[in-house]
Amino acid sequence: MTFTLRLALPAAALSLLAACATQAPPAASPAPTATKATVAPTTAAAGAGEFFVVMPESGRIYVFGDTKNYKDFLAHGEVTLTRTQIGAGPGGRTLVYGITKPDVKANVPSIGEQIMTGNLAPSANFYGEVMKNGRFYLFGDLKEMKDFVAHGEVAYGYTDIGVGPKGESLVYVMNKA
Repeated sequence: MTFTLRLALPAAALSLLAACATQAPPAASPAPTATKATVAPTTAAAGAGEFFVVMPESGRIYVFGDTKNYKDFLAHGEVTLTRTQIGAGPGGRTLVYGITKPDVKANVPSIGEQIMTGNLAPSANFYGEVMKNGRFYLFGDLKEMKDFVAHGEVAYGYTDIGVGPKGESLVYVMNKA
């Protein structure tokens, strides 16, 4: 199998999976006028496009909302700037958020923190990636990704063995349809 074909097959499979979503968005209900002062989740114009999580055997959960910090962590195993929440993750695990200099200067939660807490909705073309046990799990749905982070298992997936960046396996997470 040629190198180009190996790259094209996973991309085609992921695009087909994204198109096969069976869950329709919930119907919009009118907001009550008396509760307009409550804080609603922030939705940026585009929403959260990318979300990355690394689950090493140490038990900590590393969360990234930007590609640069995520790739640096995969290359070096460390993050320059972090915000840690001990016991705040699923099952009482520690969450370590990779943050950027602008996040520090503005003293605001990072994109990864906003996504994890539900304060930033995913965009229509959401892409999520979890690195666990030498496998990359690829998601097109934020809810399925959060369920995986909490429980460590996917119900349906297609595994492509040895085609990752350094020979890792890729698991394309699918829904039932």
